Amino acid sequence: MNDKTTFTPLNEAQLEELLTRAAKSGAKEALCSVGLHDDDAGNDIRDLRQLVDGWRSVKRTAVRTFVHWVVVFVLGLIAMGAWSEWHK
Repeated sequence: MNDKTTFTPLNEAQLEELLTRAAKSGAKEALCSVGLHDDDAGNDIRDLRQLVDGWRSVKRTAVRTFVHWVVVFVLGLIAMGAWSEWHK
C-alpha cells in the first residue's frame, strides 16, 4: 500500500475561489445556526439593535436615578443634622 499523499497544486486564483466558497459556506451555516437564514434576518438584526439601545438607555437612566436618590438622601441627613444642632 502506498502511503504517499498527492496534492494538486493550485494557482492563486483557484486558491482565492476555494477560500471564498468556504467562507460563504461557513457564514451561511453560522447564520442558520442562530436563526438568521431567512429574508427577515435584516429586520431581526435591526430589532435586536433597537432592543440593545433601549436596554442601554434604561441602564443609564437607572444609574442616574440611583445616584440622584443617594445625593438627596445624604443632603437630607446633613439638613437633619444641621436642624437638630440649631434647635438645641
